[in-house]
Amino acid sequence: MRRRKPPTAPPPVPFSPAAARAHRAGLGLTPDQVAEGMAAHGVRLLPAHVLAWENGELRPSEPEFIALARALWCPAAQLMDGRPVRLRDHRVARELGQAAVADRTGTTLAAYRQAELTDRWDGDEDQTRALADTLDLTLPELVEATGRLAELDNLLRQCVAGRWQPHLRALTRIVPAPADTLATALTTLRQEHHVPTHWGATTRATPPPTTDTLVPRFWHLLTTESP
Repeated sequence: MRRRKPPTAPPPVPFSPAAARAHRAGLGLTPDQVAEGMAAHGVRLLPAHVLAWENGELRPSEPEFIALARALWCPAAQLMDGRPVRLRDHRVARELGQAAVADRTGTTLAAYRQAELTDRWDGDEDQTRALADTLDLTLPELVEATGRLAELDNLLRQCVAGRWQPHLRALTRIVPAPADTLATALTTLRQEHHVPTHWGATTRATPPPTTDTLVPRFWHLLTTESP
């Protein structure tokens, strides 16, 4: 009989003890007052927990982290150790629960939970656009958080190696931008990588961008072409 694998635990919230300590000091609050403030947001704990977080001895859970941000009157992202990167980080930075994001994106709660655990989003174009709106993500942040960066890079390589038109639909699932904006950016990208080899072709004054710069160049073109 095969044993079931235990469920994968979510990673800890990227918490910054120094940021929490600085925010509390800036407000002139004691650990007791912070604990009281957190209790008003539904999380009851001892002031010693607040000090343990600030000293790096403990890390707050997700509900504790959000309650702490509210007690300190600051955006949750300001208590993070670095910028949000993963899907879960962006959600917590917006102080949203998994059920709220699932509802707003038209996915099931189970599917959304799996996306956070695996760092892989499989939503369609509309769901992906709703995800970006819900978490207030830029397109680069969206692609990074949904684990689609390698897929985007591969698609762009195919677009510049041949015709980009057959790949437009797949690209729209990853980057939910207007089709005409994507088409303009891809046309320019294809032209920049295409080196004429026929007789009498003019030599380029500057070399075309390499495949290593495809994604950054794509983002630049997309921003330039956006209304």
